[in-house]
Amino acid sequence: MRRFGLLLAFLTLGFVTFPATPASAGHGTNFPARIDLPGGFFPEGIESGRGTTFFVGSLVDGAIRRGDFRTGTSSALAPGAPGRVSVGMAYQAARNRLWVAGGGPAFIGNGEVRAYDASSGALLATYRPPTVGFLNDVTVTRDAVYVTDSGIPQLVVIPLPRDGSLPSAATTLPVTGDFVPVPGEFNLNGIAAKGGMLLVVPSSTGKLFRVDPATGVADEVDLGGAVLGTGTADGLELRGHTLYVVRNFDNLVTVVRLQSNLARGVVLGDITSPDLDIPTTATVAAGRLWAVNARFSTTPGPDTPYWITQLPLRP
Repeated sequence: MRRFGLLLAFLTLGFVTFPATPASAGHGTNFPARIDLPGGFFPEGIESGRGTTFFVGSLVDGAIRRGDFRTGTSSALAPGAPGRVSVGMAYQAARNRLWVAGGGPAFIGNGEVRAYDASSGALLATYRPPTVGFLNDVTVTRDAVYVTDSGIPQLVVIPLPRDGSLPSAATTLPVTGDFVPVPGEFNLNGIAAKGGMLLVVPSSTGKLFRVDPATGVADEVDLGGAVLGTGTADGLELRGHTLYVVRNFDNLVTVVRLQSNLARGVVLGDITSPDLDIPTTATVAAGRLWAVNARFSTTPGPDTPYWITQLPLRP
């Protein structure tokens, strides 16, 4: 939970206006090696959209920016508001919606899930579950939106109507089975989905679990004894059978090759870079991995630099 003492310090900063930002120079490619965000933006979640579009959210007030990985530029998509934070996010391509987790009373934020129009930035709906610890990361399937709660051993579930209309309400699903929360620690964090199953990782243990979304029963994924960081496991990004696990204070991304049923996996190695500074989440786009740096070990301020780092897909 060491990262959240720094989050609380940022609440005193008030609102900051974030202009469009230029890209840093690349390393001989047509994509920038580093994409600078506005000073003081304090990002946590990143997600890719259509083409080379990306979205990134702020822990200051929940503001969201939309950018382009190719040009390295970004601009404001959705404004922030008092009490609002943007943590993890997921893009629903079929409806061009961006789903954002909004923290909660255990730390900071209103404990809500928000749906935005990914083109206009319009706030389409806000969902407040009946109980909230800290809503952290998000994944979207054909059937529902799933959000991890790092303070309570549960997932927030927002069923998606088949007609494409906005859901009516959010429910909660207790996570049981092999997953046992560590009292007083930051538990469920990153989440991904594949083949009708969910993958979750608790920061507290660095173990990986496969969760049945119908029952909430979790089975530990056999990684041959490997642990995905102790207190550092954060966002998950799944592409095919390759899982990327962002390990924030370790300043690296661990790559896991999973079996088709997600029951077992092999750690292939770690990806790192001198440009990483406490990355929290990552996304794959244009044949590259992109990690956003929250810089939790740096005292946040209105001019603190923040950026996105380009990484290779393989260790």
